[in-house]
Amino acid sequence: MINAKVSRGGALFLGGLPFLFVAIAYLIASAQRLAVNPSDKLLPSPVQMWSAFLDLATVPDKRSGDLILWVDTYASLLRLFAGVGVATLAALSLGIAIGFIPRVRAFLLPFVTVVCVIPPLALLPILFIALGLGETAKITLIAIGVAPVMVRDIANRVMELPPELVAKAQTLGGNSWSMILRLVLPQVMPRLITCVRLALGPAWLFLIAAEAIASTEGLGYRIFLVRRYLSMDVILPYVAWITLLAVITDWLLVRLSQAMSPWAHPVEAR
Repeated sequence: MINAKVSRGGALFLGGLPFLFVAIAYLIASAQRLAVNPSDKLLPSPVQMWSAFLDLATVPDKRSGDLILWVDTYASLLRLFAGVGVATLAALSLGIAIGFIPRVRAFLLPFVTVVCVIPPLALLPILFIALGLGETAKITLIAIGVAPVMVRDIANRVMELPPELVAKAQTLGGNSWSMILRLVLPQVMPRLITCVRLALGPAWLFLIAAEAIASTEGLGYRIFLVRRYLSMDVILPYVAWITLLAVITDWLLVRLSQAMSPWAHPVEAR
């Protein structure tokens, strides 16, 4: 069983089965509830959800004149990418420094290790008090939430580099800076992109939490705004939209890693 090979078509079929089961279960449950009560809001039909989603995407808001879906998407993606971008820069610089330079490791690694175990959402009230209710607090929460884990992961990757490579680079006359640029950086780039992929899930969580508390636009803000009206025909499509955005982002990162470091993806390259 463990040696069985799955064809591409078989993999697509097996991968699609869980989605098919969930969709069928939802359709059956929704049809049963709507048959009993056509005004039921808990499990709206796909037609109701599509209609609500289309209205948000194409019909301007009566008060502001904006297309709500695109305004929310732009605001959320801007915060998400800003927070993850800051965390990525911190992971790249601090991770390499901690992993490659012993004195920096002795100075920062204990601190980063302790920060990693602090629940980021517990810092949210502090950030709002210290930084206000604007964009800075939300972006900082995302960065603080994902950066420590990324820094430690990149540092571990650097420390795992074969000592023979470092010794050979020193034998060829490389100094610390040239070894970081020409030896360490190419080696950690695939791992850095993997770290970003793994951080996207927590980053979305922190974004939704921050937008739910203090925001006037954004995907998380909209979900928590309409929940008081039990508008599941809006909430469910928004959740599906967030999932689609996350899947597209993850797919783009995989392609970026394959393009930048094809040697790190020998299985996919075949």
